[in-house]
Amino acid sequence: MADNSYQERLSQLVEPGERVLAIAKTEIAQGARPAEMPAPESPESSGSGRGGVVSSVLLSVISPLISFSAGDRLVDRVVYGIAGRGAPGSAASAVQHARRPVPPATMTEDTILAVTDRRLLVCASGPMKLWSSQADDEKAAAETRVVWSAPRAAVASARVGWHRLNPKRLRIEFTDGSWLAFIVPIAEPGKPLRDIAEALTDR
Repeated sequence: MADNSYQERLSQLVEPGERVLAIAKTEIAQGARPAEMPAPESPESSGSGRGGVVSSVLLSVISPLISFSAGDRLVDRVVYGIAGRGAPGSAASAVQHARRPVPPATMTEDTILAVTDRRLLVCASGPMKLWSSQADDEKAAAETRVVWSAPRAAVASARVGWHRLNPKRLRIEFTDGSWLAFIVPIAEPGKPLRDIAEALTDR
């Protein structure tokens, strides 16, 4: 689905007089990400401490279907590098949670970044189908909603550059010191991400 498919819906979601400057369909980069949002601890939680991390890593490698957060984070860092930094409750942590909730969502949705003359918006489309028709895509776009937003002043910088073999990775840094990276598939153009970076830095 092209980024401009979301233009009409986003114009409905913004505030009166607010102008949409750039839109990009994207996804949060793979790799070690900011800390999760604060959550109550379960008294039955296990696998804590150094031994738990080591066993988690081994199980994650042996069986990808088994997920242990500590091991997963270490494997992500080794394989993909760092995709974000931030304490629990930071801007980057909040964005990550808005698009990768815990527990995980059971449906596939597009992630859309939009920059207006007032805010940075993180949006989610309606449910996406693996084999979708034009009507399915239009329905998903029409159900797009804002899941997180912040004033442009909350963004310290934004730039697109190389990360390992990916030349089209957008890094957004927030004024609270946290940051998060976004990507598009290698086969897709990086211009939408560059447009987002330019819109965020053109004050």
